[in-house]
Amino acid sequence: MFNITILKMKDILKGLIGTMIVIFIVMVVTKSFQKDTKEEENLIRKAKNKIVSLSENSMLQCIDQVIPTMPNINGEYKSIAKEDDQEDSQNILEEILKTQITPIREIESKDKNERIENQENTEEKLEEKEELQKAQIGLETQVITKNPISEKSNVQYGNVKIKNETSYTLSEDILKPDITIENKNIVLFHTHTCESYTSSEKYPYTPTGSFRTTDLNFTVARVGTELEEQLKQYNYHVIHNTDYHDYPAYNGSYTRSLSTVENILKTNPADIIIDLHRDAIGSRSDYAPTVKIGDIDEAAQIMFVIGTNEGGLWHPNWNQNLKFAIKIQEKAEEMYPGLFKPIMLTKSRYNQHTGKYASIIEVGATGNTLEQCLNSMKYLAKVMDEVLK
Repeated sequence: MFNITILKMKDILKGLIGTMIVIFIVMVVTKSFQKDTKEEENLIRKAKNKIVSLSENSMLQCIDQVIPTMPNINGEYKSIAKEDDQEDSQNILEEILKTQITPIREIESKDKNERIENQENTEEKLEEKEELQKAQIGLETQVITKNPISEKSNVQYGNVKIKNETSYTLSEDILKPDITIENKNIVLFHTHTCESYTSSEKYPYTPTGSFRTTDLNFTVARVGTELEEQLKQYNYHVIHNTDYHDYPAYNGSYTRSLSTVENILKTNPADIIIDLHRDAIGSRSDYAPTVKIGDIDEAAQIMFVIGTNEGGLWHPNWNQNLKFAIKIQEKAEEMYPGLFKPIMLTKSRYNQHTGKYASIIEVGATGNTLEQCLNSMKYLAKVMDEVLK
């Protein structure tokens, strides 16, 4: 009985030792396996990081890192690609805009076509006018202004009346037109190019302002063209500038017209410089100073406006300007009495320092029609020729 028990204890010990050995082996194997797993995890982690790196960097950047010469080449391609993208974006925007503004363009095109058609019709009408005729002399002249505005003058030299708005005392020496005009070139321009007249059946137009229009077929520029053509019939060299000086901005008109005249004089020396205007009497839109010459012609009255240096601007030759105006008006009073209103002598300079015989000539007023003003130029040109020849 005792021997049997001892044998069983030995078996138990052997079993325990075997079990421990198995457990040790398992632990060693497990540890080794865990080590391999950690290494694999590290490898996987590194691979993931590489993938992330690859995802964050373009293929071109990877190539840049491998091939040293690639960065410069890739930089050029990137630049080209960027420009192409911008151009594509711009083209897309342009296409969108084209789609969106098509109706607007149709309206603009229609409006432009209408303007061209109206311009062509106007030019056809102007071409239909009779050939220029020189003014006749010896015709009776009569002032026929309806509801006239009283003419005020405070100085008179012979048959010429002057409204002196300055503090200068106009002596005989100042007024006597003892001038000799040698340079007979003539410069015409318009500080207020858009000034227009009362619309008429012969010259209808749509105003773009109060007695103003940008269509030069109906403004003082058209009157200037008439004077130019009439003077050329008498073989005078005339430079006529029709640039806008009061459009799109009215302020600064005299500054812009001064620049124009100075540029003209650089290549076309002239003493006779005429800034052609329309009388801008604001209180009476129907005021139309008019004379009847002969049996048929109605002509708008004309007025010289002469500036001085009393406003503080340098103007050494204002007296010569005044003598020129008096000389012209003296002859006009002999030939067509009443064609001119009294000369206005003012404190302002009006860019008249640019010439020995510079002046503003105002043709008609807002109530006059364009045809009346065109008629006036025929007679003004005849008077000027009598003085200059």
